Amino acid sequence: MRTMAIDYGDQRIGLAVSDPLGILAGEAWTMQEWDMERAARRIAEEAGARDVGTLVLGLPKNMDGTEGPRAEKSRVFRELLIRETGLPVILWDERRSSIEAHAILHSAGKKEKQHRKSVDAVAASLILEGWLGSGR
Repeated sequence: MRTMAIDYGDQRIGLAVSDPLGILAGEAWTMQEWDMERAARRIAEEAGARDVGTLVLGLPKNMDGTEGPRAEKSRVFRELLIRETGLPVILWDERRSSIEAHAILHSAGKKEKQHRKSVDAVAASLILEGWLGSGR
C-alpha cells in the first residue's frame, strides 16, 4: 500500500506519494489551500484516489529539538487528517527539509522566484524518502 507524505504550510501544502510497494518516492505536487479543514478533506480525497494506507506529516521542530507554534499547528492538522481519512498519521521530524528542498532546486538551475512553485513538493518528497528509508 502507498504512503503519502505531507509538508504542511499555511498557504501551500506539499504532497508526495510512494510507489505501490512503499519503497520509492514517486509523484509529488503542491496543493494551494489556506483553510485547514478544507485541506484535510482534499488530502483525504487524494489519498483515497491513490490507495494510500499511511500518511506521514512533517513535524517542524526547532534546531535544538524543541517544538514551537508551527509544530503545534501540525499536531492540530494531524487530528483533522485522522478524522477525515481514518488513516494512521505519523509525525516525522522535518528539520531542514525546506532548506534542503531549496538547495536541490538551486542546484537544478531553478531561479529563486521559481522555487515557490515546487519547493513544498520537493520537501514532501524528502520527508517521504526519510520515512521510507528509516526502516519504519
